[in-house]
Amino acid sequence: MLAVKTFHDKSKKTPIYGMSCGVCENYNCLIKRNLKPEITSSFLDKKTEIKCKKGQQFIIEGAPVNGLFFVLRGKVKVFRTGINGREQIVRFAKSGEIIGHRGFGTEEYYSIGAIALEDTVLCYFSKDVLQDMLLKYPELTYDLMLFYANELNRSESKVKSLSQMTVRERVVDTLLYINRKFNQKNNYLDLILSRKEYADFAGTTEEQVIRVFSLLKKEKLIVANGKRIGILNERLLKQEIEEHHYFLGS
Repeated sequence: MLAVKTFHDKSKKTPIYGMSCGVCENYNCLIKRNLKPEITSSFLDKKTEIKCKKGQQFIIEGAPVNGLFFVLRGKVKVFRTGINGREQIVRFAKSGEIIGHRGFGTEEYYSIGAIALEDTVLCYFSKDVLQDMLLKYPELTYDLMLFYANELNRSESKVKSLSQMTVRERVVDTLLYINRKFNQKNNYLDLILSRKEYADFAGTTEEQVIRVFSLLKKEKLIVANGKRIGILNERLLKQEIEEHHYFLGS
């Protein structure tokens, strides 16, 4: 069961939980970008806000699709199960991003699972409510269509690049992707992952990730402190994969 509780941000006066979309600062959110007074009065009061603890799974692969999740605050990993039950991380999501969109539409079951990587607050719209919004507001529908087109382009490019990159290049690209998406905080990437999670995203093994990290540390390209990884020379890392003209998960 998902925990639905009040969650306060101590650094601000406004509670995170129960926050109105009108005062939300996630300007990259699909709903926020298309916010109109009539949408607020007709639909936004029907959304549900859910608090997930770190490590809590809120989408189960193969479960019936009931709606879409938007990350209000937190970090999430999206994955699917491959051959022999091995986990493949599809992407990471942060505040303002959509979770569960691959199952929305004609699909009846989620093809992915999702787990909170830290304490996370989600905005949830049921399938019926969101479909009514899309039918009534063409700007929102068009924006969602562009989102799906970009997602498809990224997925196709990622498959192509995975087949052409060496293991080292895939690990380097993963580090650069996380750096672009979450930036660095106190000289370390602002996303703490295990070596296995790096491997599950890069499409390799935990042993190979450990080996590549060891080489990158010796070359003074990264620094490591337990699970924390910091990038010391972004320029040289980019040079290693620039011939592919693509960064995974851009």
